[in-house]
Amino acid sequence: MTMQALFFEGGRAGVREVRKPVPARGFALVRVLLSGICNTDFELRRGYHGFSGIPGHEFVGRVEGPAGSPWLGKRIVGEINLGCGRCDWCGRGLGRHCARRRVLGILGHPGAHAELLTLPEKNLHEVPGEIPDEEAVFTEPLAAACEILDQVAVGKETRAAVLGAGKLGTLCAAVLENAGADVALLRRGSRARPRSFDLVIEATGSPDGMPRAIALVRPRGTIVWKSTHHAPARFDAAPLVVNEVTVVGSRCGRFEPALEHLRGRRIDVRPLLAAEFPLARAGRALAEAARPGVRKVLLRPGA
Repeated sequence: MTMQALFFEGGRAGVREVRKPVPARGFALVRVLLSGICNTDFELRRGYHGFSGIPGHEFVGRVEGPAGSPWLGKRIVGEINLGCGRCDWCGRGLGRHCARRRVLGILGHPGAHAELLTLPEKNLHEVPGEIPDEEAVFTEPLAAACEILDQVAVGKETRAAVLGAGKLGTLCAAVLENAGADVALLRRGSRARPRSFDLVIEATGSPDGMPRAIALVRPRGTIVWKSTHHAPARFDAAPLVVNEVTVVGSRCGRFEPALEHLRGRRIDVRPLLAAEFPLARAGRALAEAARPGVRKVLLRPGA
């Protein structure tokens, strides 16, 4: 039995027929309803993690198996890190840092740009009925934005800058505004006073982002580094030492606060939606998503 999936190999992308996944014990078989293309997908195609396989980690789906699963028929989103379940990190509920982890569509586990995927049932979260599929697909990147609040104290006195006005940067700015911060969302070419921000979120997706973040953060301020990219970032680290700046790496986050934000449209992601393509036209979708300024492009399997 086969299914359609987007496949990256040797820097090339194409839709091909692949074998349908069979869920291991404790795993769910999920039919993908929608998946979202993000910047990490493009980095994977360029060679990040030496990736070859099915990409995609932003999705909403419906559980189709196995028979007897308590999740059967439920509409779900899923956390992307598959920890070993036995190490200290997993025991602390931080499987995202498990040294033996696999990551959906990124590292060692086939991703969501396909008709079907598998994930551990413990990774699943049911989507409240009032959240449409097109908005639920933002749960994973919104959770990544919410992670900032679990790492850094943010309040009404916080003056924050978000570098990168793409999808992730826009979500980070919305989360910080909801927390009461005074937020400047800075696009490429935007001017701002150097050393004037308590908190700088680097979400450009580019190696060029960190030098600008260092220039904007005040002494004893904090930089939250969100970007992942194939090329290394190069910058002078001396100002970090001299100005006693805290740098916080930040990746995945908890899904619960993200779903709460989406449930009441406390964060409205609809303006971020750009286009939707059937999975069979994934090549065209990737080209559209790669255009400068384009927001979220979705893939719909089976359409």
